[in-house]
Amino acid sequence: MSTIEFNQTLLPGNYPIPTEHPEYHSRGGRKTRSKGRLWSMVDSLFVALALGMTFWFAGLLLLSGLELHWQSIVLLILFWAVLAYLALPRMHQLFTTLYVPDYFMARTKTGDGLLGDPVNLALLGSEADIHAAMKKAGWVKADEITLRSSWGIVKSSVTGKSYPEAPVSSLFLFGRRHAFAYQQEVDGSAAQRHHVRFWPTPEDWDLPGGQKVDWLAAGTYDKAVGLSTLTFQVTHKIDDDIDAERDYIINTVRFADPECQVAVLDSFSTPFHDRNGGGDAVWTDGNMPVLDVQGAAQRNPATSSQDEAQQAAGATSENNQNLGIDLDKPLPPASLSLVGFFTILQVVLVGLIGFGVWLTNADMSVTERHETNIGIIIAGAAVLVELVLYLLTVRRHQWARLILLALAALSALNDLLALATYDARDFGHFLTAALSLLIVLALTAPEVRAWVNPTKRARSGDLQSLINS
Repeated sequence: MSTIEFNQTLLPGNYPIPTEHPEYHSRGGRKTRSKGRLWSMVDSLFVALALGMTFWFAGLLLLSGLELHWQSIVLLILFWAVLAYLALPRMHQLFTTLYVPDYFMARTKTGDGLLGDPVNLALLGSEADIHAAMKKAGWVKADEITLRSSWGIVKSSVTGKSYPEAPVSSLFLFGRRHAFAYQQEVDGSAAQRHHVRFWPTPEDWDLPGGQKVDWLAAGTYDKAVGLSTLTFQVTHKIDDDIDAERDYIINTVRFADPECQVAVLDSFSTPFHDRNGGGDAVWTDGNMPVLDVQGAAQRNPATSSQDEAQQAAGATSENNQNLGIDLDKPLPPASLSLVGFFTILQVVLVGLIGFGVWLTNADMSVTERHETNIGIIIAGAAVLVELVLYLLTVRRHQWARLILLALAALSALNDLLALATYDARDFGHFLTAALSLLIVLALTAPEVRAWVNPTKRARSGDLQSLINS
């Protein structure tokens, strides 16, 4: 009888030859948590309702855009925008929840739940070691999305100046957004850049095969700006050879700090050709380099220029805090901020209408004045209730978001029904329905659901964690 030769990836198992006929013994299934199940069921119904209303609205735009008049061009552009930025992303979130597994398979996820960039690098070392190694190698840490970085993006867009620390889009691994990212612009171009995202591995977690690592990373090279072939959104297009970017990251780190060692897990995965969440082709040889940056923080202390920059940033932050402003505080999700903008706009409009009525009160009869005042009071009370519910949602109260969502859904359904029954639709009708629908979509966005429920394993792009909670 031949003997199996074991290597580091094929080990002898604990399977002695049975002396009796084997019997099946189940160890039982894993129990799921039921706490908060009702909240999640209600939430999921609103998600499905929002998706249905979005395609309904897109269909109305398409039908109106097929009519032969000049407005058709505008309506067809609006149809593309609704389809690309609202309907398809939400549909992807729903279906990937059902069909994309949630275990580690060396792929990240996008905010829509699609498979993102492959994980192509593992690291040994602390967070401080990674920061020291990357900065020494000439990489720039990407800013988080805050009030300060948002203002930086605006200034960069208006002035055309480079913003090397610009935030990167969110990708998810182990149910978490990347911890931080580093990037390098190419000739000051915002369209071309090297970038790599980092995730800490869970406690007591090993790579397939048993290798322990501290961090995983996904590095890709942005070569241009274009349309996603999956969602039709404007996005960065990456170079398909992700191994080249992986090797570039390793080589820049080792060139700056030769004491950083590297080993390779050969054939870590099957070499494959695939597409990422933006629809870009990617291919890899399947090898997983393990970069050891342990001790880099001690070998590469911060340079004086970095210290001066940090001190200047600290002084600016201190001055802003004296004014009651924290520019580096994480902002609520953009979707939630959009709801706040429209809510405040409603309050302002009702106030202006009330002021206008007050100016023309003398020209009204007693009955008209009485009816108008009652209408203004009811409208004012309604928008104030919405404002209070919004502020409570920002304070992370789940019940407030659901009540606000129910009110928004009723308003959107009413506007869509009215839009569908109009004999002649104008832009005002479409605008009213679009604003109502935007609020519903914003309140059902995964990042907003996670915002009001931060203790659960909620994450953008993965509705399953919310449904199962």
